[in-house]
Amino acid sequence: MRKPRDFDAELKALEDKARELKTRKVQQLGELVIATGADQLGSDELAGALVAITETKDTAKREAWAKRGVMFFESRSRRVAQASQRNRRSTPAQSGGTPSAPSGTGAQ
Repeated sequence: MRKPRDFDAELKALEDKARELKTRKVQQLGELVIATGADQLGSDELAGALVAITETKDTAKREAWAKRGVMFFESRSRRVAQASQRNRRSTPAQSGGTPSAPSGTGAQ
């Protein structure tokens, strides 16, 4: 005999997952606003700019914005990589001891 499905539990699990995904999305959007410096704008200005962007149908403008976004993320990842390399190089000199393994290694 088959075990009956608990639809209420499955629905609750899906709702929890959806809530978690929405929370993560909101957090990532907030981080993006801060990373780009857009948190310096007023909320009205930022909302107006986003509305204008979403209403834009000009594909050339949208492609230009996309390229600029790619360049932003690439330059940002290069800066993060360079900073981590500087930190790794300076760690033994600061500690005065033997170099230790980077703490960023291991399973994620």
